[in-house]
Amino acid sequence: MNTPEQSQLGKRSAYVDQYDAALLFPIARAPKRAEIGLTAGVPFFGADMWTAFELGWLGPRGKPQVALAHITVPCESANIIESKSFKLYLNSFNNTRFADAAEVQARLRADIQEAVWRGATPQSSVGVKLIAPELFDREPIYEFDGLNLDRLDVECSRYTPAPELLRAGVGEAPVTEVLVSHLLKSNCLVTGQPDWGSVQIGYTGAPIDEEGLLQYLVSFRNHHEFHEQCVERIFMDIWRRCQPLKLWVYARYTRRGGLDINPYRTSHPQALPANTRNARQ
Repeated sequence: MNTPEQSQLGKRSAYVDQYDAALLFPIARAPKRAEIGLTAGVPFFGADMWTAFELGWLGPRGKPQVALAHITVPCESANIIESKSFKLYLNSFNNTRFADAAEVQARLRADIQEAVWRGATPQSSVGVKLIAPELFDREPIYEFDGLNLDRLDVECSRYTPAPELLRAGVGEAPVTEVLVSHLLKSNCLVTGQPDWGSVQIGYTGAPIDEEGLLQYLVSFRNHHEFHEQCVERIFMDIWRRCQPLKLWVYARYTRRGGLDINPYRTSHPQALPANTRNARQ
């Protein structure tokens, strides 16, 4: 089983510009899920939505081609893809000739599908959508809707995850609301470099204390974990401490290496949100 320390993170890496699917480095989801008490399935649905801003290849006559790519990895897949390996893999397309964009799309889907399900039986499919340059102006910037928690003037002194800060008005009439913060920050599990994000939390249930929730989100500031793992930790902490009837958590992280990762987890089946970037991405 691959470990994060075995990846190319924090190491000098050769620039491979000829297609090589072996550059993808899958990491099992199970160990980090076990840390938050998930050893026999998960109580959520969702996906990790990636955007690749630096995708290019050569056409059949050697002319360079470019596109944006939206990639959707189902959260039930056995593995995540370590992001630097994803960048190196995409770089390997740069001087490789493909017949057309459809061939590139099919190759991306097949390779990522194999990597995220490696060691397990596939139960769902990876999605890949390419956006051609003439459609780039249809990629809008969109900020999260919801009540902005960052308006609160709270004292923050906890900078590692502190779920005990979470509380809800048990016994009060249930509400349905959406809360937003742009103050989410964690650090890469291997390199320690900062990861910046915005988070949107929607729920139905006893009212969640806003000050405590904001302090809790800030408490990730010095925490070392990958994006997908942070979002699942946030989801489970709220699910257990506040006991909502319904819950979803959606985070959009700023891009690194031409890639952003945007995990979404929900307690109930529903359509994924649009993979639409915010201003910081």
